[in-house]
Amino acid sequence: MTTLFGRVRYIPEIHNKSFTVRGNAERMATNAPIQGTAADILKLAMIALDAKLDRETARMLLTVHDEIVIEVREERAPDVAGIVKETMENIFPLAVPLAVDTHWGKSWYEAKE
Repeated sequence: MTTLFGRVRYIPEIHNKSFTVRGNAERMATNAPIQGTAADILKLAMIALDAKLDRETARMLLTVHDEIVIEVREERAPDVAGIVKETMENIFPLAVPLAVDTHWGKSWYEAKE
């Protein structure tokens, strides 16, 4: 299975004689190009954000699935959120536009509420 960027994931279990193992491999084969492409796009966005963000006011801490957690000064949160949204939505042209939501708070929990 190949992502839009050409990254390949081999799934040898697709030829397994066991119906259960083969079924799981078929589901993995269906999901791999979509999830792999999403991961590739997230990595591109992280590279672009690293170049765009002022390290004195904002820095990437980690990713959680398709989210990027950024530490930022409170007064700069709206500006940084705009940069993140614009960067992530436009990092790679797709037939269907990417929609990015931004949230912030004093903790990740607060931002998720």
